[in-house]
Amino acid sequence: MLIAQVHIQTKPKCIDKFIEACAHNALASASEAGVIRFDVLQSDEDPTCFILFEVYKSTEAQSAHKLTPHFSEWRLAVEDLIVKPGRASIYRYAVDPNNVGF
Repeated sequence: MLIAQVHIQTKPKCIDKFIEACAHNALASASEAGVIRFDVLQSDEDPTCFILFEVYKSTEAQSAHKLTPHFSEWRLAVEDLIVKPGRASIYRYAVDPNNVGF
């Protein structure tokens, strides 16, 4: 599995439009065969800060996600709503709770 955390900051007046764009993308993304989770998280401390928490079955599934029409539509929809392009951090399980052998 591959886990991506994408950190994005919106412009203060664009929060609602950003959430709307993310809702459409998240719903479509969650239906992809290679997507396990696709969550949009908003900071309590700074409502302009978001994390897209994405869990994929594989690196190939993440690559396929980036080729979907809904991803392209999302990128175009949010480009003027955000302060700068998102910063992604990629993770893999160090200990998979489903396969620890207990």
